[in-house]
Amino acid sequence: MSDQDLQTIGDAQQRDRALARWANEGGSGQCGRATDFASGRDETEMPPIGDTQIGLLHVRVIALENLVIALLAAASGPQLDLARDMARIIEPRSDAAPHPLTIRAAARLTDLIERSERFQSRERPLTRDGE
Repeated sequence: MSDQDLQTIGDAQQRDRALARWANEGGSGQCGRATDFASGRDETEMPPIGDTQIGLLHVRVIALENLVIALLAAASGPQLDLARDMARIIEPRSDAAPHPLTIRAAARLTDLIERSERFQSRERPLTRDGE
């Protein structure tokens, strides 16, 4: 999609498209993962994850969470509202059985937003140049 096409699409429409890609596991095809199964290809086996890799993944997740908190602390009111909306979107639908991971993901996102609020009232630190 060209830049010109993206400019003509509204913010809400872009968000809906992004959520649709997320809902179908990254948009691996127009129909999501179903295209992989329909093609008859076997899925690639994932190698087992060792303790070292799990530890490194844990460190990366902590770093990403703190980065998200910093970004949310500088977010505008409408951006924070959008983040709260996202937490509500990933909660289980009324017609679906609640899945513990989905419930925890929504709660985690809400927690990150709330943690960012502690940093929102602080004044921004000076840069290295003293500006």
